[in-house]
Amino acid sequence: MELKIPPPLVGVILGLLMWSLAQQTDFGAITFEPGGTLALIALFAGLAIDVAAIIPFLRVKTTVNPMKPGNASQLVNTGIYRYSRNPMYLGTLMLLTALTIWLGNILNIVFLYFFIWYITKFQIRPEEKALAELFGEEYLRYKMKVRRWI
Repeated sequence: MELKIPPPLVGVILGLLMWSLAQQTDFGAITFEPGGTLALIALFAGLAIDVAAIIPFLRVKTTVNPMKPGNASQLVNTGIYRYSRNPMYLGTLMLLTALTIWLGNILNIVFLYFFIWYITKFQIRPEEKALAELFGEEYLRYKMKVRRWI
């Protein structure tokens, strides 16, 4: 794996950087009335996506450890995995989106794009390679039917 930092930790680090940016500067600060409500909606959506992504892994007793995709014992392609090949990362992105809205600093959108780029390059692509080696044609067919993010 190219990734050395577990994806949840990447999310926490970016969240702390977002919070720090919002605290250190007023540049990019915005305030709008439904911000708190939208942040809560994004927060609950992110949590729901993460739970919906983890449960199928637990049901089939395969690894949820993103650092060791080669340890997967079964390809999960049911439930939320019919719509996204990477709902755990999508859930984290939604949580970071909630934080962006709550902090009210538009500059934090840069961190959202960075998260997408970083996770795709250093986590998702190596995972895809490992899963293709592990599950062969079954994974390649799945990959053709379901998008990487949404």
